[in-house]
Amino acid sequence: MRFLVVGAGALGGYFGGRLLEAGRDVTFLLRPRRVAQLAKTGLVVQSPFGNLELPTPRHVLAEDIDGPYDVVVVGSKAYDLESTMDSFAPAVGPDTVILPLLNGMKHIDQLAERFGDERVLGGLCMISATLDDDGRVLHLNDMHGLSYGERAGGRSARVDAIAAQFAGAKFDATASETIAQDMWEKWVFIASAAGLTSLMRASIGDIVAAGGQDVALSIFDECCAIAAHNGFAPRPAAIQRGRTVVTTAGSPMTASMYKDMVRGAAVEADHIVGDLLGRAPKSDSPLPTVLRTAYVHLKAYEARRAREAG
Repeated sequence: MRFLVVGAGALGGYFGGRLLEAGRDVTFLLRPRRVAQLAKTGLVVQSPFGNLELPTPRHVLAEDIDGPYDVVVVGSKAYDLESTMDSFAPAVGPDTVILPLLNGMKHIDQLAERFGDERVLGGLCMISATLDDDGRVLHLNDMHGLSYGERAGGRSARVDAIAAQFAGAKFDATASETIAQDMWEKWVFIASAAGLTSLMRASIGDIVAAGGQDVALSIFDECCAIAAHNGFAPRPAAIQRGRTVVTTAGSPMTASMYKDMVRGAAVEADHIVGDLLGRAPKSDSPLPTVLRTAYVHLKAYEARRAREAG
């Protein structure tokens, strides 16, 4: 089975690197700048589960893709998805499966519209990773999970085939029969944490120290209510886990969106927070005020960033 991993950033570099380590047929779709960087350093992963150095990982530029791959793994930022789809389009054939690892759900609609609903699996990953200034993949926590499955539920031959390829790779792979539910539960958590820490410009622990547990629970409950309205009410374990995480005293946790704001980078405001807000009930229901306030805050940041860049 031939895998095309789009990009060798934090997500693509980690999971693609682990697949290569396990002897799988992996090619990275790269931009010229990343090609030049890897030519000097190779693909380097530093992880609590073992470091990895791949001197010459196979790669291809978009203009050099010469035919379809079996699986295209997509882990780009949502604001880059349109150009990312253009780049890997030549790799999508009649039997190609697309496995996206983005947060939220809007990207599913975009991928399905572009390539056909039947080609798009559901997927998510649970990992904290980043690239350092030298292009090394730094794995920052003790989780490296990747879940995937048919969005309609159940199992399929293609999911089983992917499961066989993932078996033995050094990450926690789960072929889920409830991947849509899993994705919604992660979305609820990510939107809550991103909205909360970005709005307050603070860690969970600092928000709790300021007496803000009620605000934290309000935004989480608002997100849960939107998921329920769309037919994906979070399960009890997900609710308990989420409420605990956003109210843990002393927690240094901040969402990656907050970290992006701090360094003046682009953020996934529309994809993570705005799209969820747009799926809220339109009447006969309380307005999700904390989530909306967080979204306006993020959009104000984007407006200021655009003005200063222009």
